[in-house]
Amino acid sequence: MSSLFFNRPSLRLGLAVLTLALGACSVSDSAPEEEARAQAIAMRDRELALRERAAAEPQRKMVAAVVPPGPSPFYPGPQAEERDRFAPLLQNPLQRVVDAPVSTFSIDVDTASYSASRRWINYGRLPKPDMVRVEEWLNYFDYTYPVPENAGVPFNTQVTVTDSPWHEGSKLLHIGIKGYEITPEQRPKANLVFLVDVSGSMTAPDKLPLVTRALRMMLTEMNPDDRVALVVYAGASGVVLPPTEVREKTRILQALDSLQAGGGTAGAEGIELAYQLAREHFDKTAVNRVILATDGDFNLGVSDDASLKAMISRQREQGIYLSVLGVGQGNYNDQLMQTLAQNGNGVAAYIDTLSEARKVLVTEASASLFTIAEDVKIQVEFNPATVQEYRLIGYETRALEREDFNNDAVDAGEIGAGHTVTAIYEFTPAGTAPRIEPGRYEAAAGANVATASHGDECAFVKLRYKRPGEKQSQLLEVPVAAGNSTALSVTTQQDVDFAVAVAGAAEILRGGKYSGNWTLEDAITLAQQSKGDDEFGYRAGFIQMLRQASQNRKL
Repeated sequence: MSSLFFNRPSLRLGLAVLTLALGACSVSDSAPEEEARAQAIAMRDRELALRERAAAEPQRKMVAAVVPPGPSPFYPGPQAEERDRFAPLLQNPLQRVVDAPVSTFSIDVDTASYSASRRWINYGRLPKPDMVRVEEWLNYFDYTYPVPENAGVPFNTQVTVTDSPWHEGSKLLHIGIKGYEITPEQRPKANLVFLVDVSGSMTAPDKLPLVTRALRMMLTEMNPDDRVALVVYAGASGVVLPPTEVREKTRILQALDSLQAGGGTAGAEGIELAYQLAREHFDKTAVNRVILATDGDFNLGVSDDASLKAMISRQREQGIYLSVLGVGQGNYNDQLMQTLAQNGNGVAAYIDTLSEARKVLVTEASASLFTIAEDVKIQVEFNPATVQEYRLIGYETRALEREDFNNDAVDAGEIGAGHTVTAIYEFTPAGTAPRIEPGRYEAAAGANVATASHGDECAFVKLRYKRPGEKQSQLLEVPVAAGNSTALSVTTQQDVDFAVAVAGAAEILRGGKYSGNWTLEDAITLAQQSKGDDEFGYRAGFIQMLRQASQNRKL
């Protein structure tokens, strides 16, 4: 093979000499002679091209042989040029209670950050810090928090206090919410519009082919009288399948199988058409939702976040919600996916494998589709008599102003049937050395704080929510005792400890600014000890992912 590469210039030189010699011949040569010369040149060109391809073919095979195989045909390796987009994310700072005793945020049940980060880790990389949203790591997992007995109060709230494993003397305030689980008989009809991106950027195996298989799986869990429609967009948008009952499954599957990728990405036009179809076939007795599957590469028409946000918010107010399934890499626009889902009262999930598609669209279908509480907000007030400083771990993109808590016009997150929501605060109790040094003139003021009322409490947790379709919110309140929670059941302690392991690992991968000397190995140990029942293997998968991340840090 090497001799062929070295002789290639001589072949070209010989061809050039032959061409010059032919050109020097008399113009009086006959036509048959000219034709023979042209054929000779063409034959030499073909011979040279064949030799070059033959020389390159072994190299191509050799390169392919050293590329590590992915875990499935829908899991290709990292792109040569990384163009995935994630919004800048500044971690919540440590707050002094005397300066800011109240913390307010919207709940979040998205999971896209976890599965997108996992993909990077499984291919030998560490996720970018902005990829890691701690709340989406926490809420990727299910927890056995107490389940409401009936739908009158759509969720239960469990608050516990435990020791922080990464700062001696600090405490963790753990808030766990469990949504009411509806039975199959209680499940309303689903009236869905699948909006599928079929632009040229969706040609990869982990994009459009994965989306169509994922939606096929979802159909297996739907009721015969549920309805689905199919809208696509590329350079333009169109209706592939009008609203059709799931009992006509063959017709729906044929429509999905007909999809092919190619063209630009007029995403906004596709969203408008999907909403138009949803409005024309709106069913007051059903859940009306658009499910968008895309890599987020909107490059035609209206594509700025503000315009899309306004359009989706208007449809949300009319009872048509939007959920987002992000796929692929190289063009993935996470920031846009978050904007669309948050303003559409829906979930933003990232699907990288059929296993993840099954989790989102089959195992957790009820939680993803059927909302039981809207505009859910949490507000925590810390007692300055017992707490010096605190920090909310995660939820940076869901922060609200203090006055937003009582303002029912302010949008917040939704909880679906059976959803669990977890939030963790770290705080420094009174009597423990603070991490923020007190000011020179605060001693006198600090002495007065110790006489404040409710000295047996460290915090007061409040939640607001609306029942679906209602305009006025309901209020729940939970006082939190200053000491560690006592007499926790085995499963409750395992849930709390596992959530702490997840939050701590995510913080380390974000840079470890607030993690002290805690390591990924410490997180692995705690997660292993608290894995508990793991029916679908998600917790075991987390532990394996951390082991891979620990190895990646050494590369």
